Parts: sequence; structure tokens; C-alpha cells
Amino acid sequence: MSTVKLTVNGKAVSVEVEDRTLLVHLLRENLNLTGTHVGCDTSQCGACIVHIDGKAVKSCTTLAGQVDGANVTTIEGISKGDQLHPMQAAFRDNHGLQCGYCTPGMIMSAIDIVHRHGGALDEHTVRQELEGNICRCTGYHNIVKSVLDAAGRMKVAQAAE
Repeated sequence: MSTVKLTVNGKAVSVEVEDRTLLVHLLRENLNLTGTHVGCDTSQCGACIVHIDGKAVKSCTTLAGQVDGANVTTIEGISKGDQLHPMQAAFRDNHGLQCGYCTPGMIMSAIDIVHRHGGALDEHTVRQELEGNICRCTGYHNIVKSVLDAAGRMKVAQAAE
């Protein structure tokens, strides 16, 4: 057993876990943050994506001990109270979700994509960047539309800060 100390969604936490515990299980089972989904356990689907120190990472292949001292943001930590993150709002407004299982990972990936590419996003780039995320409902058209819409919203929100 090891004690892992990290910041999750802005709150300092300390959790005792087995050394083989994956980050996705620490989040879901120890911290009850169930928005991060387990879709495949093989790093193929992207349903488990969270941000570690600001970068999108698949939590199903990250050991909890590897994030000791890190800042982790989950889907539960991106909104500000009742105000959705611009990416969440764009997914809602553009019907970028169907069953919703892949949505948290898609949104976390998409936020990272926008942060890395800024305004230099087009449909091809978004599709290429989302290759590590699987939507089994084939909702990619509206997901891409959502990401492109959110990129503009995030730019406006950043300028307002």
C-alpha cells in the first residue's frame, strides 16, 4: 500500500491505495468521481481521459502512484458551479453526444486539442486528433462540429478573463 497525494479538481486529496491501482480506479472507487469511464482497459477508446498537469492522459493505463503530487482534472472539475465549460455547452448545443458514454473523454480530449492548437483548428485536424477516442454511436460529425464551435467559445472566454 502507498499513500498518493494529489490535487483533484482543485482539492488536495490523500488516498491510500495498492501499488497496482490505476488512476481511473482511484478516481471512480476511492473518490467517487464516476464521470471518468472505463471503456476498454487497453488504452484504445479514450473514455477514461483526464487532464494531468493540464495535459490529456488516458487514466486506464496510468498508475495512481505515477500522479503523486500532480494536479488532476476530471470532467467533474471543468465547469464553474452551474456554468458549463464552453466545450460542454458546445457539445450540448450541437448534439455532440448520443449515449454519452464516450462524452467525458471526448470533452477532455477536445479541451486539450483546443489548448494545443488554439485557433488553427479545422475539421481534418479535429478528426485526426480525436483518433484515440471511440464513439460507438458514430456521432463523430456532431462531435467535430462541437469541438470547432467550442474552440471559438473558449477563445472568447479566455479573452474575457
